[in-house]
Amino acid sequence: MVDLQYFPLPGASINEIDTPAIVVDLDVAEANIARLQAFGDANGTSIRPHSKTHKSPVFARKQIEAGAIGICCAKVGEAEAMVAGGVKNILIPNQVVGSTKITRLVALASEANIVVAADDPDNVEQLSAAASGVGKEIGVIVEVNVGMNRCGTEPGEDTTALARVITDSPGLRFDGVMGYEGHTVAVRDESERRANAELAMNTLLSAVDSIEAAGMPVNVISASGTGTYNITGTMDRITDLQCGSYIFMDGDYLEVFQDFKPALTVLATVISRPTSDRAVLDTGMKAMSIDRGLPIVVDVPGAQYTSISEEHGVMVVEGDAQRLKVGDKIQLRPMHGDTTINLHSHYFGVRNGKMDSVIEIAGRGRFR
Repeated sequence: MVDLQYFPLPGASINEIDTPAIVVDLDVAEANIARLQAFGDANGTSIRPHSKTHKSPVFARKQIEAGAIGICCAKVGEAEAMVAGGVKNILIPNQVVGSTKITRLVALASEANIVVAADDPDNVEQLSAAASGVGKEIGVIVEVNVGMNRCGTEPGEDTTALARVITDSPGLRFDGVMGYEGHTVAVRDESERRANAELAMNTLLSAVDSIEAAGMPVNVISASGTGTYNITGTMDRITDLQCGSYIFMDGDYLEVFQDFKPALTVLATVISRPTSDRAVLDTGMKAMSIDRGLPIVVDVPGAQYTSISEEHGVMVVEGDAQRLKVGDKIQLRPMHGDTTINLHSHYFGVRNGKMDSVIEIAGRGRFR
């Protein structure tokens, strides 16, 4: 249980936040939400943000209030957290497999519009039996492999056949297709990223053509990550964008482009100054994901985070950074926000450097 008595009150300085802690500049995050929504509105494309990044109904509601048609959830557990937090339109762009998860999925259909991805006829049969058995309906979209070579049917006969199975299954509503061009979203070269994303989306649209030629309407053509929003989002017929990281941005995405501003840091405290050129922080792997590299020090020129262990982070300091002393606070930008956020229980929302609100990360650890 988290002891809330140690949380600072609204109006407190950011430096009064105990560490390690995730700090979100709410003004920046809200501006990022507004920017993507304005792009979607201008291009006639709906925004269906992925909550696997923020894992919070609070931020999901901010996105919906700005104009999003609903949200995506990676897992049933995340969807349960979102529905409990008042979110009522959810797409799970992953396969939900096994009787336990499918039963939980169908239960959510009593409280929200639920859509799930599928790429296997046996899974579709199980979804149908569970939904029709209790008199519920869930939407199903076919996931198409557009080049990532992870999940998904191949475009053409395989995709069309599965769409027909869904259409003919009681308790299910065939809504359309999705394709995630995840292999392209972090490509640094813009022209290469564009070419790869357009190829992926043309693959997806070819699958749509086959389904429609077989007499089945395709209402949803869902795609895109943050790195391809301005490519996929301008292509004809794509109905909605599943971007997630844009809300906060992280160090890795900022190397792709800077269309959205960084809103999230991890606040750390200097706990040791054993030598003039070394400072040790209280923020290690249990508070900071390093799957895409070590974090970046954002507010102390001359300080570089150089090594990490479970509870400690070591910085090399030079120049003015050598003035750091035990107890000083440091802001770090994780290279991968999603996996860092999943380590924490709460966000500390700030405006103009002052505490505004503490926001529970309700989807934390909800990977079942």
